[in-house]
Amino acid sequence: MFKLCGLQFLLIIHSALCQNLGDLRVTGPLKDMNFSVLEGGGLRVIYQFTSEPPAVSFRATGEKDGIIDLVPRTGILYLNGSLDRETKALHRLQVDSLDEKGNIVKGPYTVTILVEDINDNPPEFDQVKYTGVVRQNSRPGKPFMYVHATDRDDPTTPHAQLTYSILHHFPNPYSEMLFQIDNVTGAISPSKMGSYYLDPQKQDTFTLVVTVKDMAGMTMNAFASSADVIITVKESLWKAPPTIRIQENSTQVHPVNISQVRSNEPDVIYDLFEKEKLPRLPFSIDQNGVIYVTEPLDREEKDAYVFFAVTKDNKGELVDKPLQIHVIVEDINDNPPVCQQALTVIEVQENEGVGSNIGTVLATDMDEKDTLNSRLQFKIKSQIPAVPANNLFFIQQDTGILQLTSRSLNKRAASSYSLKVLVTDAVFQTFCDVQIHVIDINDQIPIFEKSDYHNVTVAENVPVGTVLQRIQATDGDEPATGSSYIIYQVKEGDPNNTFIIETDPETNQGFIRINKALDFEAAPVYNLVINATNPEPLVPGVQYNSSSLTLFKVFVTNVDEPPVFHKTVYNKEVSEDIPVNTLIMTVEAYDPEGATVRYSLEGDIRKWLKIDSTTGQIYTVSTLDREQQEKYTVDVVASELNNASQKSKTTLVLHLRDVNDNPPRLAMDYPPFFCYPLSGGERSVIQATDADEHSTFTFSLTDDMNTRNNWDISKVNTTHAYLSPKHANFEEKVYDVPVIIKDNGKPPLESKVNLKVNVCKCSSEKSCFVEVQRQHSRPTAGQAVGILIGVLLIIGCVIGAVFLHMKYKQKNEKKSHQKDVKDKSELNRLA
Repeated sequence: MFKLCGLQFLLIIHSALCQNLGDLRVTGPLKDMNFSVLEGGGLRVIYQFTSEPPAVSFRATGEKDGIIDLVPRTGILYLNGSLDRETKALHRLQVDSLDEKGNIVKGPYTVTILVEDINDNPPEFDQVKYTGVVRQNSRPGKPFMYVHATDRDDPTTPHAQLTYSILHHFPNPYSEMLFQIDNVTGAISPSKMGSYYLDPQKQDTFTLVVTVKDMAGMTMNAFASSADVIITVKESLWKAPPTIRIQENSTQVHPVNISQVRSNEPDVIYDLFEKEKLPRLPFSIDQNGVIYVTEPLDREEKDAYVFFAVTKDNKGELVDKPLQIHVIVEDINDNPPVCQQALTVIEVQENEGVGSNIGTVLATDMDEKDTLNSRLQFKIKSQIPAVPANNLFFIQQDTGILQLTSRSLNKRAASSYSLKVLVTDAVFQTFCDVQIHVIDINDQIPIFEKSDYHNVTVAENVPVGTVLQRIQATDGDEPATGSSYIIYQVKEGDPNNTFIIETDPETNQGFIRINKALDFEAAPVYNLVINATNPEPLVPGVQYNSSSLTLFKVFVTNVDEPPVFHKTVYNKEVSEDIPVNTLIMTVEAYDPEGATVRYSLEGDIRKWLKIDSTTGQIYTVSTLDREQQEKYTVDVVASELNNASQKSKTTLVLHLRDVNDNPPRLAMDYPPFFCYPLSGGERSVIQATDADEHSTFTFSLTDDMNTRNNWDISKVNTTHAYLSPKHANFEEKVYDVPVIIKDNGKPPLESKVNLKVNVCKCSSEKSCFVEVQRQHSRPTAGQAVGILIGVLLIIGCVIGAVFLHMKYKQKNEKKSHQKDVKDKSELNRLA
């Protein structure tokens, strides 16, 4: 019966294997291998090891945990149950192959099975119910409480990425919620609606149902949990005053009390800040919340002020949300009317009809608009000359519009008139000067001297602004007037405004210029129809005709142009650790003549990049390094395949993002020391650095008993730490202190440093007599002579004389050892 079941099981395994083999390549020889397997899932085939004679079977040992097994004869590695990452994330097995006698043929080899996470754990709140308090008028977005949840799934995957939201809001009297939650941090704050509408008189308690979802809340299959949040609303005294009105140019003694605000909290600091950056703010506030205007205001300088009253604690943090203070400056009539122009000039045709509006006299008053203080009225006080009558013109009293009262204007009788117009408000008056010119009527049309200017041939690379042709039309109306001035325009044949025609105001000659770059490929020929008109309208009965039209043809010839890039600069941001042969971007250029374009790079001094000459695809060819160069600029060249001299360039700017690829190291000019004997409380600063961007460090000691008993390390800031002896019982010698430095990268890197710490006798300047590096090393010949001279000065002139008479080199070598012994003895005595 057992053999039958075993056979059935092997058939099941064989069937599963057959379903997974083929192009998936799940068979192969025995070797070290790594597999990633999703947790859960039940019975599954992982791999089949193929035997090599004389091997006939396989054996697996190690962390099988009753779930992972190997079929000896077939070499099938399989799961007979479900893996659980939260129970065990990594299984290590040893697999070897055996011959018929059970002897090892190959192996053992290490097979590692990494259990990949699936989302099989719901998030959980750390409390069943939360309570919080919020004040009326609290700032929107300012958190007043937090909720928190955790998830047992892999924190490096979306399975454990949690997002918070408000599921229900009881009660909810408005269309929008009064509270909001930060979906990442779980911070609960008033919404913009809540900041304005929370009122304990209307509703003093709210219940929020807060939900948390894993998978960052981005899938319908995410797990969710919820918790109740009970929020109590407290009343606020912090309210903005109504709009404050102040009459301009007040004669009161300033400062003047204009309003008061009160905070909910005691001992706050009141302050004002501006919504606009004014040269000065003519308002102040005292520490009782009383607001003052500090000087008389001028409505014409500024008619309204908006600023904010705030409260801060002794750390400078805002206590209440800012209150908007609105001040309106009320007007008094203190400004006379002002003519908008020193002289208003108006042109009137001599055939203008009775009642025609010929112009407007414009005046302003700086007093408040749409009030009696700024109401202006107009009246003509004089007309020069008074021919053929003294009342040829009329001005509307409230608008300043000038009209004709007769049709008796005649340029031969009077070519111009001067008017004095009186402008008044309720208090002040001003005179405005008006000059009226009588002009000839436009009853002649421009006539071209040629009806066809034939053609011109130009290359497509002719510069913009080049004159292609001069044209001429004449007009019989009065010279130097709007009736005779000629405007030339291309009426037909130039839909894209490629050409422009300028007029010489003295001669009325027209100059046809190139307005936009020519392009043979887009338009090889232009058939232009040009018309000539006047700025003044023609009199009734006169119309423009074919005499005011002419023809001109432009032929454009082709010029070989270099390729054109779609962009002048290509910017790309990449991480410095991207793999070699990564596609960074594709640049594109086209040739106006349709020639094949080839790409190349110039200025790639670090040999980091390569470009596909056909497609413009740019790849990395070596490892990037932000610490060598953070912004890397190269030129991309596009040239014609059959004419390499026709080329153009664009710039590629590569911005390298930093990754944490440099371990910390010590940044110290000399090792720390402590003066012997220690008295207690000493400490020395150590500093760390690395080449990465914005690195901060943590310092610690290795976890061995000797180090922990003797030394202590504490944080100074993000780059420095204090090293301190824990007691004063230290000998006079050099100590090795193992320090671990870890940076804040993702993932972090750390270094272990054996810090040499010298406990030594110190001079009066608090420094060691002898450097620690030389106390335990054999002196050189020059150093020995120097030390010897010092010893001779201390022990006396007699011994010094003896050493000075040692002239022979063979005796110097013999006595070198004696000097070393004496040097060390004397140095110990001096220390």
